[in-house]
Amino acid sequence: MTDTTDRLALPLLVAGQAQKEMHHNEAITVLDLMTQAAAEAIGTDAPPAAPLAGQCWIVGDAPTDAWLGHARAIAGWTEGGWRFVAPREGMRLWLGEAIGFALFIDGSWRAGETHGRVFVSGEQIVGPRETGIAEPVGGIVVDAEARAAVSAVLVALRAHGLIEPD
Repeated sequence: MTDTTDRLALPLLVAGQAQKEMHHNEAITVLDLMTQAAAEAIGTDAPPAAPLAGQCWIVGDAPTDAWLGHARAIAGWTEGGWRFVAPREGMRLWLGEAIGFALFIDGSWRAGETHGRVFVSGEQIVGPRETGIAEPVGGIVVDAEARAAVSAVLVALRAHGLIEPD
């Protein structure tokens, strides 16, 4: 039997353990940081000078000072000091309206990206990018307006990243 949980490394209580409340409180503190998780910033290497209890940061690749040895971890400030949570595949933290979510994928954090597919009423609307569509060419003069309209749609789809550029 291990002393911690498998996913978040929360301390487990064992029979006959002294000061169980310390282990229990540590587990609750980490859960409080990670439930509905949000971070102040991503890629920060130095701890802030005056953090508030409950604030979290996604540590950068070259941490210093109190964060040394915790690259890419989630650092949360508590009344008892810094707590660190190692990221797991698929972990997600809110970074605010300007950036959106940070998602931990393949050993690194990716911020401000949307991953997956978009469904509306059970129907897939947006999925993986498809191959490019060739612009229309040829035809008679009457087709010029239709070609211009199709071209405008293709330009918009490319600009939004929904199809590959030519």
